[in-house]
Amino acid sequence: MNLKDEKNKAIVEKFKDGLIVSCQVQHDDPIYSEEMVVKMARAAEWASAVGIRANSPEQIKAIKAQVNLPIIGLWKIWHDDTDVFITPTLEAAKAVWEAGATIIALDCTSQITHEGRPAYELLPIVKKEIPEAIIFADVSNYEEAKRAVEMGADIVGPTLYGYTEETKHIENPDLREFARMCRDFKDDVYMIMEGHIYSPEDAIKCLYLGAHSVVVGSAITRPHLIAKRFVDLMSGYQSDWREAEKSKH
Repeated sequence: MNLKDEKNKAIVEKFKDGLIVSCQVQHDDPIYSEEMVVKMARAAEWASAVGIRANSPEQIKAIKAQVNLPIIGLWKIWHDDTDVFITPTLEAAKAVWEAGATIIALDCTSQITHEGRPAYELLPIVKKEIPEAIIFADVSNYEEAKRAVEMGADIVGPTLYGYTEETKHIENPDLREFARMCRDFKDDVYMIMEGHIYSPEDAIKCLYLGAHSVVVGSAITRPHLIAKRFVDLMSGYQSDWREAEKSKH
């Protein structure tokens, strides 16, 4: 197992078979208010979630002050010349850590960043500069997961499946690919399922396939996207709700 620190290992072990809720809100969301993410996180804690995934130092700090759950922190920073947006720089990772995140999520795909390098190259830099942090590698396919494991990630999840050029046409989770990741890597890292999980039944499938735990976001905490999924289907898919989900903010 890549994660050697006993204190950090105990934190992640408590995620076992549990739900992690992604509590995020963007300034252009119709539900935006400064206190919204805290309400989301408090609701998740009330429901017995085992952890929170949160975006930006500001929102991480706000949640940390009122919710007693480990936080997977990230900072979404968009640029027009790249699709890499999850904690794309060391400075962003440091800000997430200083805000109170227990775990730092990084884009560990092969996509090229705004700075002109493959996103996965940041992983060893963050591990060296913030050795106390637990690193969650967000990937989009098996090969990226394998590389993240080899580079020392502590947690790997297919968070970015559907968000890269090669996978952008995908709407549903690739459970077969995730099962292969769990089979091959679960002895080295914690495999956590994230991405395109819209029902408790799908979450249970992921646990059965080998997930240590499951992250759910849009299906729980983004009511405007939940409503849009219904509207798009009922109108015969005249528009694609995932375009809104994937939009840059």
